[in-house]
Amino acid sequence: MFLSSVLCFTAAALAIVMLAVDHCRRRRQHAGDAAKDLPQRAPGPKVWPIIGNMHLLGEHANPFIAFTALSKKYGDIFSMVLGNTPCVIVNNYELIKEVLITKGSHFGGRPDFLRYHALFGGDRNNSLALCDWSELQKTRRQVARLYCSPRFSSLHYDTLTHVAGSEVDHFLDRLGSMTASAAKAGAPVSVNIKPLIQAACANIFAGYMCSTRFSYDDADFVNIVRLFDEIFWEINQGYAVDFLPWLAPAYRQHMGRLAKWALDIRTFILTRIIDEHRRRLVEGEDVELDQCMARDFTDALLIQLQEDPHLEWQHIIFELEDFLGGHSAVGNLTMLSLAAVAARPEVSARIQAEVETVTGGSRAVSLADRPNMPYTEATILEALRVASSPIVPHVATQDTTIAGYQVDKGTMVFINNHELNTGEAYWDEPAAFRPERFLQTAKDGSTVVVKPAHFIPFSTGKRTCIGYRLVQSCSFVLLASLLQNYNVTVDPEHPVVTYTATVALPPDTFPLAFVPRDAASTVPAPA
Repeated sequence: MFLSSVLCFTAAALAIVMLAVDHCRRRRQHAGDAAKDLPQRAPGPKVWPIIGNMHLLGEHANPFIAFTALSKKYGDIFSMVLGNTPCVIVNNYELIKEVLITKGSHFGGRPDFLRYHALFGGDRNNSLALCDWSELQKTRRQVARLYCSPRFSSLHYDTLTHVAGSEVDHFLDRLGSMTASAAKAGAPVSVNIKPLIQAACANIFAGYMCSTRFSYDDADFVNIVRLFDEIFWEINQGYAVDFLPWLAPAYRQHMGRLAKWALDIRTFILTRIIDEHRRRLVEGEDVELDQCMARDFTDALLIQLQEDPHLEWQHIIFELEDFLGGHSAVGNLTMLSLAAVAARPEVSARIQAEVETVTGGSRAVSLADRPNMPYTEATILEALRVASSPIVPHVATQDTTIAGYQVDKGTMVFINNHELNTGEAYWDEPAAFRPERFLQTAKDGSTVVVKPAHFIPFSTGKRTCIGYRLVQSCSFVLLASLLQNYNVTVDPEHPVVTYTATVALPPDTFPLAFVPRDAASTVPAPA
């Protein structure tokens, strides 16, 4: 009886176990069948513990060069893990359009790097460029777009033209005192020109956005311009702590330095710019303020703060800081363009000939001449192309797909702008510096600038750089004015250093050689 009971129990238990095994088998089979219907993740290299695939980036001079090399093995879209961050890299124009335009709302986030928080008061969402997309950021950009993307022939553009022309006069006066010996001897003078270019750009932005100008001898102003340049260089670098945040204790001093730089800049803007604007507006507080009363961008922000209950004080001061800091991009692009021209006398000669044609040799070149100087404009575009400035990575804000591949929420997406700017699939002789690649002959016989659709140095979609018109306009007037007044060549004792996949140059960079041009001379157009 006992034995039969045991056998019955054993049989029942065995039956239950067999049923359970069969149920698990069927569940695995069902899950496998379902998985076949789900999008697969993009292929990519084997992931190592802790560091992921970070070692693969270290094999190349720049991460974006590494992305291009890896795309040859894994395709135009592939996945990586950097530290513990899942990433997807897209390497052709069609995929990039899908990310930035077709599904732009799916990829509105930005990387949550500790450095970004340090630079913006502990919260990177105080920044417009480094924040996640939100209704607040959309509101903040509304007024900014009017001032930071001035359209040609608009009132704001006219103001920018006047401010830029006035500042160029100050800039050339200071450069003239630095090259006075060359004017007499006719010999090149080595000039560390970048700090002066940065100061001029800062004053153009301050004059246009804040109706304020600072002396080149103002020690506080000089320091702030330097700090902005340091931060621009910093943002364009990559660090292990970005993807391995547990390394933060080792970067404590570095983070503290970034926070101190940002605080010094913020204090300067508050005490030397905003306070004066606030006093002027408060004096008329019995009058209902509106945007029509705004004298400049600073006024417009302060008025917007009073009008919009969703905006807070920190939103305004960080927004102004963000846009004033855009002068660093202009200065670095101008320096890159000038260095490219200095190394290529034939390019310099063509720009000088274009200046002479437009001005007749009787007046200073101005921003208003830009539509009639396509070769100069094309030279700046070519400098941008060769620099291949990286686009700030995006982050998926929802589960989505790219080219049918699964992309989970929180995945970082790298836009390989380096491939778009230097790939043979997009350009003839991409290694050559050829401004004429951006020029075409119009039906009326005039020469016009034409940018290919795949040339997106300022990104595209709803997160396009809002200040790109300022960048192009200011770099144009500075480059054209410099070459109108000087022959610029490479300093033989300080060769030009080329940095790949970045528009940022170190704050202490190479000097160039300057010789003042004889105002009465004419520059023959190249054959």
